[in-house]
Amino acid sequence: MDNEYLYEDTVYGDISVEESVRRRREKARRLKRRREKQLLLLKRRIIAACCGIVLLGLLIFGAVSGVKAIRDVIGSRIAGNKVDEVAAGNDDASAGQRDVYKVKYDFPAFSNKYTEITSSSVRIPYVALLSVEDNIIIAGREPDSKIYPASMTKVMTLLVAVENIEDLDNSYYTFKFDELNKLYLEEASVAGYLVDEKVSARDMLYGLVLPSGADAAVGLANLVAGSETEFAKLMNKKCDELGLKNTHFENTSGLYNDNQYTTPIEMAIIMRAAMDNPVCAKVLSTYQYDSTPTDKHTEGIKLTSTMFSRMYGNEVEGVSIQAGKTGYVYESGHCLVNYAEKDGKHYVCVLAQGTNKWHCIFDSFDIYTNYLP
Repeated sequence: MDNEYLYEDTVYGDISVEESVRRRREKARRLKRRREKQLLLLKRRIIAACCGIVLLGLLIFGAVSGVKAIRDVIGSRIAGNKVDEVAAGNDDASAGQRDVYKVKYDFPAFSNKYTEITSSSVRIPYVALLSVEDNIIIAGREPDSKIYPASMTKVMTLLVAVENIEDLDNSYYTFKFDELNKLYLEEASVAGYLVDEKVSARDMLYGLVLPSGADAAVGLANLVAGSETEFAKLMNKKCDELGLKNTHFENTSGLYNDNQYTTPIEMAIIMRAAMDNPVCAKVLSTYQYDSTPTDKHTEGIKLTSTMFSRMYGNEVEGVSIQAGKTGYVYESGHCLVNYAEKDGKHYVCVLAQGTNKWHCIFDSFDIYTNYLP
């Protein structure tokens, strides 16, 4: 009785205590093996889940990288064969060599098949569509009307700066408090340079065009001509060289001035001239650019194109939108100039006085879809 009492929880029927202990131990080993298997299965499931998460992350990263790669291809491409021929593979020509890029053009004529855009699907009131190789206006809406160019101005600023700076990587400007504070008070868009920051000319070109930096515009003007007023004189001289009849500049950034104006056709001519310069073409076709680190920005500044942040450039079947510049001030509304290629031919589309920044983007898609040959 004593033994039965001591081992009553381990005794099975009339078997011995030893057999009962053996069976219990065997049961314990089976439970242990089962738990080990369950634990191993759990570990495998955890590992599989982690691998799935990593794979998903890689797929997302790959997708993002793919989008960036597409944009970088757009950004790094010198727009079209025409630019390639002019550049001859070199976007760092000296100022003397750049004289060959100062191409003389006849003022574009209206095509015999010119189409006045009347469709309500195009909401922008002022439009010009230039066929570059043919030098004709193939479609438009009041393309000769006076417009205020806003930050499309910076295309001319870019062109004049590139033609007048000998060495883009060894020419620098140091920003001053008064000029940056003035832009802040005017609520101008800026690249983000700081007081006493020393920035190279090349970095300012990208700061000028991609985020539409008025600070870069002022820096380039002071570097080239000593003041914005003197630089504007160079811009107007360039207008004369291009045969422009109804364009005048008072500043480099596009801030409103009643005496700063152009027309959609003449803005298209300015864009064409800029895209014939390989340095300008590269800047205008870039999606993102990391500026050189400075003592004020130790990791540089990531600059992003205001146009390519709103489009990829391949939205229109058969058309590649390769470069462009947006703009906005209240008096000009939202505006856009961009440069596209279809079947080896190139086109410039200018849109002005939009009431919504997206109208310019989607209206340009509509125009490239419906009005190209």
